[in-house]
Amino acid sequence: MKVRSSLKSLKTRHRDCKIVRRKGVVYVINKTDPRFKAKQG
Repeated sequence: MKVRSSLKSLKTRHRDCKIVRRKGVVYVINKTDPRFKAKQG
């Protein structure tokens, strides 16, 4: 999982990437290709 200050560019890396907010932390998740997971903070 990558940790970045901005997830805008990571969201566009794969068409299945979704931005999710859990407990105040923003994540990029990808069900089909878990390599693209990322977290902000």
